Amino acid sequence: MDKEEEISRVAEGVESCRRCGLYKTRNRAVVGSGSPDAGIMFIGEAPGFNEDKQGKPFVGRAGGVFDELLKSVGLERGDVYVANVLKCRPPGNRSPAWEEIRACTPHLDEQISIIRPGVIATLGGFSMSYIFGKFGLKEDKISRVHGRAFPVSNLAGIERIVALYHPAVATYNPGMMGVLLEDFKSLGGLPK
Repeated sequence: MDKEEEISRVAEGVESCRRCGLYKTRNRAVVGSGSPDAGIMFIGEAPGFNEDKQGKPFVGRAGGVFDELLKSVGLERGDVYVANVLKCRPPGNRSPAWEEIRACTPHLDEQISIIRPGVIATLGGFSMSYIFGKFGLKEDKISRVHGRAFPVSNLAGIERIVALYHPAVATYNPGMMGVLLEDFKSLGGLPK
């Protein structure tokens, strides 16, 4: 089975998933998008309103910021893979609950093992917390570690975890765009 087929199998599993109650309130599951051969995998927290409507990660205003950040380091959506910790939108865009994260992350773990990126870039605190725990990194506040690359050693071939603020932060606080642009520079020269 090639990577495209494996990702399709994960998508089917997500569509039929009933591990938590979020399937009852979603319009569409948001599995992920991009190149299954990507060297960089971005992981956000959960789908928002627009993602829930379109079934794609990072659309709407935060998606526009994300695209601008990618462009700033010479990347496009087709160069990377983008997923979320949760595959269904929490009602009212509330924060993910830990029981939802525990229920949903087996799907994300499958995506990581299929894509086998050299770099995982976390987008936001929930994503960072899960990925840091998964790879045995010491948990910290995102405000202290954003923009830093952490080397990891594992059988999946992942070399680095990069902690980044969620692009939505620039939609609420435009002054953060400069910080995001600077942080994305830590991705420069990394595998496409």
